[in-house]
Amino acid sequence: MKFSENWLRSHVPTSANRDGLAATLTAIGLEVEEVTALGDGLAGVVVARIVAAEKHPEADRLQVCQVDIGDGQPLQIVCGAPNARAGLVAPLAMVGSSVGGIAIKAAKLRGVESNGMLCSAKELGLDADASGLLELPADAPAGASLADYLGLPDASIEIKLTPNRADCFSIRGIAYDVAAALASEVVPLDIAPVPAQDASAMEVLLEAGERVPRFAGRVVREVDATVPTPAWMAERLRRSGVRPISFLVDVTQYVMLELGQPMHAFDRDSLEGPVVVRPARAGERVKLLDGREAELDAEFLVVADSRGGHAERAVALGGIMGGEDTKVTDATRNVFLEAAHWIPSAIIGRSRRLGLHTDAGHRFERGVDPELPRVAVEYATRLILDIAGGTPGPLTEATLADHLPRTGTIGLRRARVARVLGIGIADAEIERILRALGMQVATAGDGWQVTPPSRRFDIAIEEDLIEELARIHGYDRIPTTVPGGPARIAAPSETRLAETDIRRQLVARDYLEAVSFAFVEADLLEAWHSAAATVPLANPLSAELAVMRPRLLPGLVDALARNVSRQAGRVRLFELGRTFAEADPALRVPGVPAAAPVETRRIAAVACGDAGAEQWGHAARPVDFHDMKGDLESLAAASGATLQFRPSSEAFGHPGRSADVYRTDGDASEVRLGWIGQLHPRLQKALDLGVDVVAFELDLAPLERRALPRAEALSRFPPVRRDLAFVVGVDVPWAALAASAREAAGPVLRDLVLFDRYQGAGVESGCKSLAMGLILQDNARTLTDQDADALVERVVARLGRDHAARIRG
Repeated sequence: MKFSENWLRSHVPTSANRDGLAATLTAIGLEVEEVTALGDGLAGVVVARIVAAEKHPEADRLQVCQVDIGDGQPLQIVCGAPNARAGLVAPLAMVGSSVGGIAIKAAKLRGVESNGMLCSAKELGLDADASGLLELPADAPAGASLADYLGLPDASIEIKLTPNRADCFSIRGIAYDVAAALASEVVPLDIAPVPAQDASAMEVLLEAGERVPRFAGRVVREVDATVPTPAWMAERLRRSGVRPISFLVDVTQYVMLELGQPMHAFDRDSLEGPVVVRPARAGERVKLLDGREAELDAEFLVVADSRGGHAERAVALGGIMGGEDTKVTDATRNVFLEAAHWIPSAIIGRSRRLGLHTDAGHRFERGVDPELPRVAVEYATRLILDIAGGTPGPLTEATLADHLPRTGTIGLRRARVARVLGIGIADAEIERILRALGMQVATAGDGWQVTPPSRRFDIAIEEDLIEELARIHGYDRIPTTVPGGPARIAAPSETRLAETDIRRQLVARDYLEAVSFAFVEADLLEAWHSAAATVPLANPLSAELAVMRPRLLPGLVDALARNVSRQAGRVRLFELGRTFAEADPALRVPGVPAAAPVETRRIAAVACGDAGAEQWGHAARPVDFHDMKGDLESLAAASGATLQFRPSSEAFGHPGRSADVYRTDGDASEVRLGWIGQLHPRLQKALDLGVDVVAFELDLAPLERRALPRAEALSRFPPVRRDLAFVVGVDVPWAALAASAREAAGPVLRDLVLFDRYQGAGVESGCKSLAMGLILQDNARTLTDQDADALVERVVARLGRDHAARIRG
């Protein structure tokens, strides 16, 4: 929000200087981002009228101007501005003054005397426009001080507003906060109702229900739309970041900045009543003021008239922008002013869908006082009548009272204020602050009954009022208190692996940690076959961030894709984060609000490119499933977990190169952790990856679990190794063979390794050869050959019985 300092001071008198005012605004939560001084050092600059302009005899781009400064003695000024012409009123820096650090002196330019300098807005430090002389209104008094005429010096102040302070998108809203902070009072705004002078009116029909509960309008006839915008109004707009366009447009902008209520002015003669406020129809189009044509759907609201019969032509995009067909021009004679209350949910996100950003939409998205439409129309009517004349009709207001926001009374307890803030604030000061903020305050038993103004949507409970007291009283006046009591140091549990250790392990395996958005695009989840039971956002920032992520991999793979598109050949990323799923609808109780989304802590990793960093000792090869499996097993080893891998049916996984991951620690319990593998080729093509990607995603909680460390004696006896080669069906997984072998061998089996896999000549079709090494060791004695042979026989028999495995001959 940008505004003129002098404009604000006209609403709240204060002796605070500019720096003090800026510091106060920041201290009360209206953070000042920039203060631009305007019009300092303009002594000696006056209003001047060019009475004659002739071409310089020695220069094509210069003119010799005769300038009237009101004393009857024209001054001769040599000027190079392209807009210098007879009749123009512009600023003149007199001889002896200083502009922009340049001392103005009498001089000769190409042999012609010049006694001063006609100035542009940039030279005066008033604007960035240096294209020509600053053109002043034709009725500006020649010889008057420019600073007095334009209300200078002044400053343009820009503040940064938090989303809850929509009321401060207006001069009046800011004024209430300043008045409370500086012990002042806001000057009452006299907006007496304008009596109707004829019966001209337009019927208004509300057909959008609760989305537009109030719409006010008035017809003003015989307006002179060609009158220039008064200098005081144009300057206030310009210093607030709004460039003046024409009087009727400027009036609506002026009212919006001063009161906070967006408005629109229609050319009455281009409308055919009644005016209808309704949802847009699918495929309906409207040409906007900026020249673009917008295609709408039922989520948009429009203002329509009856021109064209039952089609009800859309003439404005509700709460965002007016239409080209009904805009006011210099030829406009009759005006229809409108001001409506559009609820935030009806406007949020609509501008972004069309690639628009308007001041009106920005305000309605955050909330506008529902009591303002009538006030704004009355105020705009008075300004138009005073400056451009006209005949006002009656004010027409359509209201759906049941849908208007209602302001309730909030109890504020004296003891609660002291408890929350830790300090006592005098009763008189509490009442002064609340009343200065525009609230109604009534004394009650142990405190007060407070009714906030209708513009303050952010005040609903007692703590909101206490926050207002702290903000205005001053956070710097609340003492810092160190918490008392004994400190308790929470020792980390030895039964869980810390997230820090998990991060370190993956970093040691050459992965980089990534942090991706918790929101994703719904269409992206469709590509991942993960759109079921997702949690959509009620008010997403954009379509790309409309759904809470049910998995980490879509966002992590997207980060990998962006790196690959920037020619990063080898990418290895991991992320620890939360995923979100809809609560089980079967558990929902009728009449009770839906449960919060189910959050799950997960860990995911992705990799592409070469398996190892570039080096000369080994040939490069692409990373594959087994590399990722090794990284995962090293991570599991940190928690002492034993993992099993079984073929996966996940739709986004490669059908032959992906597996479901289970944790089995030797007991009867078993838990599925997640998925590991290569992405499906169709998914990689849909995501336009161009490289094979391997990944895993696991639930973090069961992976973190670890048994308490136990010291065990190392065997003093040598191990014995027996190697066996079995022929089994190609569909028999190694994990199943290993599980049977471990059960058959018992505790003497210390390790089991697969060291060869073969298919080809010598092995019949449909079978494979797996060679395994059994490492046997006892803590009590040295195993004999008879012991080892007996154990091997048990393993061979068990594998033959469970998996039809036979010793390869």
